[in-house]
Amino acid sequence: MTDEFKTIKSTSEGFYSEKRSKFLAFAHHVETVDEVKQLLADYRKKYYDARHVCYAYMLGAGRGEFRANDDGEPSSTAGKPILGQINSNELTDILIVVVRYYGGVNLGTSGLIVAYREAAADAIAHAEIVVRQVEERVEYTFAYPLMNDVMRIVKEMNPRIVSQTYDNTCQITLSIRKSEAPQLRERLKKLSFE
Repeated sequence: MTDEFKTIKSTSEGFYSEKRSKFLAFAHHVETVDEVKQLLADYRKKYYDARHVCYAYMLGAGRGEFRANDDGEPSSTAGKPILGQINSNELTDILIVVVRYYGGVNLGTSGLIVAYREAAADAIAHAEIVVRQVEERVEYTFAYPLMNDVMRIVKEMNPRIVSQTYDNTCQITLSIRKSEAPQLRERLKKLSFE
């Protein structure tokens, strides 16, 4: 597994229209299922008069947690094409909601698949895609006299300092790119034995 992943920076919108049916697409950066549930509740409330509120999401740097929902459309004609766009763009930590207003003409399964796919693709096309690093936390407890040595390693390896307490016994929590975490741990461990 790489220690980078692609996601979107902020909310974006897309649109697709076919035979008077309108497909409004919204892409959101999300990091938890609770965020997904809240956004879906908001869309269902805001677009209460829409026929369908279909969606797909992908969570986690390993892209292991995902779901697609057709919301009453024929099986695999809505959620799957939306998820397909997320996958083909290799995105994660993303929710795409597509709201459909029925235009009175049935599109058929292939028409629905195209419509949901194109609406999702348009929302992604309007999004700013960013690359983020997978970070790992490293905690280290040390005696105060080691302070300068610890801070030298922090300066050289440049992890993000999450928290730090300095007393008789000091503790520091660092967050660093996953691939560099073993090296940071090793260097800190060596200080204890010098």
